[in-house]
Amino acid sequence: MAISLDGKLVVAISSRALFDFEEENRVFDAGTGSDKDRDYMQLQLQRLEQPAKPGVAFSLVRKLLAFNEPCTQRVEVVILSRNDPVSGMRVFRSAQHYGLPIERGTFTRGDNKTWRYLRPLKANLFLSANSADVRAALTNGYAAATVVTHATHAGDAHPHEVRIAFDGDAVLFSDEAEQVFRRDGLQAFQQHERDKAALPLPEGPFKPLLVALHRLQLAASPAMRLRTALVTARSAPAHERAIRTLMDWHIDVDEAMFLGGLPKGEFLREFEPDFFFDDQTGHVQHAAQHVPSGHVASGVSNATL
Repeated sequence: MAISLDGKLVVAISSRALFDFEEENRVFDAGTGSDKDRDYMQLQLQRLEQPAKPGVAFSLVRKLLAFNEPCTQRVEVVILSRNDPVSGMRVFRSAQHYGLPIERGTFTRGDNKTWRYLRPLKANLFLSANSADVRAALTNGYAAATVVTHATHAGDAHPHEVRIAFDGDAVLFSDEAEQVFRRDGLQAFQQHERDKAALPLPEGPFKPLLVALHRLQLAASPAMRLRTALVTARSAPAHERAIRTLMDWHIDVDEAMFLGGLPKGEFLREFEPDFFFDDQTGHVQHAAQHVPSGHVASGVSNATL
C-alpha cells in the first residue's frame, strides 16, 4: 500500500529554521568560487556527532509532532533544505537526538528552486531562513515565511499547547484593505471597511494553513491542544470585517487583538506563541525581540522589497 500524506498537516522546513546553524552558515557565506560549500560541508561532517542547538521554529515543530499518536498520524514534518546531502546527515542526527520523528527530507545543495518540492509534499506551510525561497513559494501559492534566525525562542510555559499568532491583512486575508490604507489614508481605510463590513475579505496566503490548523484543533488529541490568535493593527470599526470573514470561513480563533497601530511585540510576549507571522518587516523585527517570528513577503507592503 502506497504511503500518502493526504489529510495530514504537512510542514516543510529548512535546516536553519529548525536548528541553529548560524555559525556554520557564516562559514558558508565566507566561501568563494566553485568550492564555496566545501568548508561548510567539512565542518558539518566534523560535527556529525554533535547535535545542533534548537532553532527558532524548533518549539513549533516539536509541539506539532506531539499531535501524532501511534495509530493516528496527524502531522508530517519534512526537511526541505538547500543543504547538501552530507550536511543533511547532521540534520537527521540532530532531530533523532531531540526525539523528533522526522523521517523525510530533500537536500538540494544550493539549488534555487527548492520550493518546487512543496507540490508533491502537498505542504501546508514552508518555513525557511532563505527569503528568496520563501518569496518563490508565496508566488506559487504556498503559505511560507522567512524565519528570523535571531528571534527570541519560545518559552516552556505551555508544554501541551501549540500557540500560533497571525497578522490579518496580507497574511490570513488579502491585502485589499491595506492597499486602500496606503493609497488613501486611515480615514478612507476605515470607511472602506465600514462600508464592506458584511462582505468577507478575500483569502490571503495563510488561509489554507488556518483551515488545516482548525482541523487539527478539532481533532481529539489527549496530549496536545492548539490555540490561535489574530494580532492586527486594525481597530474599530475595521475590526468587524475581519471577525465576519472568519465567521464566513467557519473558523474560530481563540484570541483577537485589534491594536490600532500599537507595537505588537509586548502583546505577543504575553500571548507566548510558538510562532508569529506578519507581512510587515517592522512588525516582525519588533516581535522577534519577544517571540519566534517569521516574515510573510506578501502584499503591497513587500512589493518593492
